[in-house]
Amino acid sequence: MKIRVNGKEYQFDTSLNVSQLLQKLNIKGQWIVVELNTNIVDKQKYDETTLSDGDTVEIVGFVGGG
Repeated sequence: MKIRVNGKEYQFDTSLNVSQLLQKLNIKGQWIVVELNTNIVDKQKYDETTLSDGDTVEIVGFVGGG
């Protein structure tokens, strides 16, 4: 399965859900937003949102500061 994450192509042997993708990419944090094919994914649905071959994912993290 090939998916594009933040403009970079990744290949995985098995299908993944959003939570598994974040784990594989070692992305942690409460302050992120995941967009799947131009639609924002609700955090409560990360485990049930399965990725498909050819999907485009954008992951944005928020940083605080002053």
